[in-house]
Amino acid sequence: MTRTRLTASERQDQIVQAALTAFAQGGYAGTTTDQVARLSGVSQPYVIRIFGTKQELFLATVRLAGRRIEAVWRAAADREPTLDSLGHAYKELLAERELLAVLLHGFAASEEPVVGDAVRACYGNLYQTVRDLTGASPEEARDFFAMGMLITVLGAMRVLGPDPVPTQPWMTSLISTFPGHDEKPA
Repeated sequence: MTRTRLTASERQDQIVQAALTAFAQGGYAGTTTDQVARLSGVSQPYVIRIFGTKQELFLATVRLAGRRIEAVWRAAADREPTLDSLGHAYKELLAERELLAVLLHGFAASEEPVVGDAVRACYGNLYQTVRDLTGASPEEARDFFAMGMLITVLGAMRVLGPDPVPTQPWMTSLISTFPGHDEKPA
């Protein structure tokens, strides 16, 4: 059996993907570089050699999440540059639970200055991207992001998205208030 050698860039991407899984499960504080190394099939010193610190590795995962959301929104805007189009595209990201969980962990870890700076930059970039793609006013963008945060939290709790938990009355009540609601939880 022959193994294909990965380029440095491919190996770095592999580690960030493993970090996405690890940080989604354990959060920033609860994840070690050793866990990421094991998931990616490399040594822990190699992870540190590539990223320097756990913090830099976490920031790389936050940036990956931001780039993924931005790419999905840009593709949606290519079809129809409206907030509705971007909103529907974001709901599709609920299937990528790890991605959204990392963002939530990033928000929670924002008290740490470097993490906070990176998370705010990511969020600010996404906010400006939505305004640029759709022409939304600041108020429209605020409402879009407020609904997006609610959807993100409900997705993380498995109220929305694939493999939802059993429906409770509060879920049905809340989700029925969504504009253009066309899906039900579990």
